[in-house]
Amino acid sequence: MERNVCIAAAVALLMATTAVAQEVPQAFVGAQIVPVSGASIDDGVLVVHKGKIVSVGSRASVRLPSNAEQHDVTGKWLLPGLVDTHSHVGQIAGADASGPIQPDVRALDAVNVRAASIHKARAGGITTVNVMPGSGHLLSGQTLYLKLRAGKTVEDLAIRDSNGRITGGIKMANGTNPMKASPFPGTRARSAALMREQLVKAQEYRTKIERAKGDPEKLPARDLGLEALVEVLEGTRIVHFHTHRHDDILTALRLGREFGFKPVLHHVSEAARVATEIAAAGVPSSIIMIDSPGGKLEAMELLMHNGAALERAGAQVALHTDDGVTDSRFFLRSAGMAVRYGMSRDAAIRALTIEGAKMLAMADRVGSLERGKDADFIVLSGDPLSTYTKVEQTWVEGHKVFDRALTDDRLAAVGGWGAGHDQDGHVAMCGGEE
Repeated sequence: MERNVCIAAAVALLMATTAVAQEVPQAFVGAQIVPVSGASIDDGVLVVHKGKIVSVGSRASVRLPSNAEQHDVTGKWLLPGLVDTHSHVGQIAGADASGPIQPDVRALDAVNVRAASIHKARAGGITTVNVMPGSGHLLSGQTLYLKLRAGKTVEDLAIRDSNGRITGGIKMANGTNPMKASPFPGTRARSAALMREQLVKAQEYRTKIERAKGDPEKLPARDLGLEALVEVLEGTRIVHFHTHRHDDILTALRLGREFGFKPVLHHVSEAARVATEIAAAGVPSSIIMIDSPGGKLEAMELLMHNGAALERAGAQVALHTDDGVTDSRFFLRSAGMAVRYGMSRDAAIRALTIEGAKMLAMADRVGSLERGKDADFIVLSGDPLSTYTKVEQTWVEGHKVFDRALTDDRLAAVGGWGAGHDQDGHVAMCGGEE
C-alpha cells in the first residue's frame, strides 16, 4: 500500500511539473549550445514553450520572455535529443518461426513501455527511437518510431504523422541471420529469391487494387502483409535493411533498384569496402560502433573506419545502438569512437542527431535545435565526445523525462539493484523500496 501511495504521489508530481513546463516558457541560459543546424553557440540561450523551440542563440541575441522560468546551465552543453535509428528497447518481439517473411507483424503490438530499457535510453539522452523487431527473418515485421515521453501506453509514446497515423518502417535482413532450415532460406541466393517473390506479389496486389477502381466486387481479398509491402513500393514505408557483408550490402541495393525503393542500410559492417557504391546509390547507412566485434559471423569483420569511409565517399551516415548490442546509456560514446577511427567531429555529432532524423523522415521535427521544432534536447556535463561527460537531463517536447540528480534516474544511468526492474516506468520509487 505504501509503495502504491508513493507511486501515485510521484505521478501526480510529474503531471503537475509537466503542466507548468508546457504553460510557462522555459529558458536555458549560459550553456555551450550545439544546434547542429549551425555553428556552436557560446553563452547560449534556448527557449522552449508548449513543446516547441521558441528561440535559440547567444545571450546577446535572444530576448527572454518576461514570464520565462530560467534554468542556469552555465558550463553545461546543450544538444538536440539523440536519435537512435535502430534499437530493441521495450522488450520488442517480432515475427515467429512460422515463416521467413512476415510483413503483417507490427512492433506496435509488442512494446512494453514500462520496460527498464526505455528508461535507460532516456538516461543516455535518446529522445527518438526506431524500435525494430529482430533480424532472424528476411522480413520480421513493421518497426515503430517512438518519442521517449513519460507515457503509460505505447500510444502515448508512438509518433504520429500529420494525418494522425502511427509511424514506422519495415525490417528486412539478409546474410547469415535468416539462413536456417526450411521454410527459411538456406543460401544467400535463395534469400534474395524469396524476397523478390514476395515483392512481385505486392506489385500484383497493387495492380489489382488499381484496376478495381474502388469497386468492392473487383477488389482482391484484403492481405495485411501485402498492404505493408505496397507501402514499401510506394515509398510511404521506409525499409530498414539489416546487412553486414559487402556482397550482402550490394544485394540490398540491388533489390531496392529492382523494386523502386531506397533502403536505409543498417550495421553495414563492411561498408568501407563498397562505400563508393553506397554513395552512388544515394542510400543512407546507419552504422554501429562496437569495440568487441563478434556475436554474429559477419560482425567478426566489422571495419571500425566505416563512418570515415562513408563520410569521405559523400554518403549519409547515422549511428545506432542496436540496444542491447550496445547500451543506450552510452550512445554518445559511439560518436567518440567514430571520430577516433577517422570520422570528423561534425559528422559524428550529426550522426547522433539530424542524420538519423532524416533516415526516419523526421528531420522537420527533430535532430536539431531550431525554432518551431520539437523541444527535444539534452543537458550534458561537458563536451559530448569526452568519455567523462554525463547526460544530466533529457527533455522531450518540453517535458523533463530524465534528471541524473534524482535518485531513481541516477540508478537507471549507473546501474545497481533495481535498475533493471520493469513495470516501474518513469516514476519515483521512494528510494527504490518495494
